[in-house]
Amino acid sequence: MEFDVFLSISQTPDASGHMPDEQTMMRNYFDQVEAADKQGYGVAWIAQAHLSTEVQKTNLKPVVPHFPGEIGLCTDFFQLAGATFSRTKRIDVGSAVLSILANGGPITTAERIGNLCQILGLQNDTRRVHIGFSAGRFEFMARPYGIVPRNSIEDAAWPVLRNRIFREATEILLRLLRGDSISSEDLQPTVLRREDFRSDEHWELVQSTAKEEYGLPSLPEEVQIARRYAFENLKTIPQNWPRERLNLILGSHDSETQIFANQFMPVQVFNLSITPPEVIDATHQRMAENYHTDGGKWERRMMPRTLMVFLNEEENLDPVQRSAAAKKEADEALRSYWSALDGTIDPEKVERATDNAVIGNAEEVASQILERFNRDDRIMCWFDFFNHDSDRVIRNMAAFMEKVKPRIEEGLE
Repeated sequence: MEFDVFLSISQTPDASGHMPDEQTMMRNYFDQVEAADKQGYGVAWIAQAHLSTEVQKTNLKPVVPHFPGEIGLCTDFFQLAGATFSRTKRIDVGSAVLSILANGGPITTAERIGNLCQILGLQNDTRRVHIGFSAGRFEFMARPYGIVPRNSIEDAAWPVLRNRIFREATEILLRLLRGDSISSEDLQPTVLRREDFRSDEHWELVQSTAKEEYGLPSLPEEVQIARRYAFENLKTIPQNWPRERLNLILGSHDSETQIFANQFMPVQVFNLSITPPEVIDATHQRMAENYHTDGGKWERRMMPRTLMVFLNEEENLDPVQRSAAAKKEADEALRSYWSALDGTIDPEKVERATDNAVIGNAEEVASQILERFNRDDRIMCWFDFFNHDSDRVIRNMAAFMEKVKPRIEEGLE
């Protein structure tokens, strides 16, 4: 197994109601990532957000109306990645995940990726940048960048169409990253058909809307959507940057998008700890068959998995007390999370989340990981989940590498 660290930099009240200011949050981040570098974690995955979560609650259609504070303070991965590389020696840096529909879109993102890798190469830094990218979890972050329905047809098809817009953006990003010169006319067209929709009712709504909009005599068998991105021939610069410094990871469970992306370049896949085992197995099978040949043979480590870690190895407690304290800490953090996300605390949701975390003293956490994960998995350990006690977070990170990891390695033997 390989162990990375996930850093959320989430400025929201913890279970005690404490919420640090922005400067303290960023100082805590640097303390934690510098510690992770020394402790031997493989990749520091930085959560990325865009625009204020707090202010979006005043919108007509708030996405997370109850979330206090800000989901994340990293709004510019590239600046923070550069600063992180300059402060560390061994650890790689990754985005988890970057929205390519927001913050300038796929063309801007492609140029910034090339620039970051170019600078790393000039500094003779052999570490890699892991770019996790997606449409973005929260739709309000992309709306100001024009990712909204443009007519009644797009409005009717929106849940499906938004994913197709992401697919269009993915093609732009990947073709520019591999060094192509392209115009929007070179992109695959967006054509909606029955198989794109989960129900006959939704597809029929789109058909009837298109029939009325275009004055057609009958319901169309397919509906073509105008390209979201329109541009003449272009190529991003720099052109000759060290592409071996880059690793791409898709933040989407959509199987067709996973296959589509690998037409252009090797693109791996993110996964969450809450994903059912059958979906994980199916993804590995699909990627083994469709992973771009330039990336070599597909391996389980190419699908990093997020895992909330509630570990207690505090010196003033015995193993039984540590176990009980970890369970209490997990329950408080998960209740705070669901209260922020839903506005209510659903005991069933808290229980399900608990089932998908690892909780306890070092021996218990090691046992749970051995039980749930494959020996070849790569795990993104999330220690700062609703926890602003940075010193404690760093102690937990250290205890994991010093006490949990050896037990796992012994168990795997």
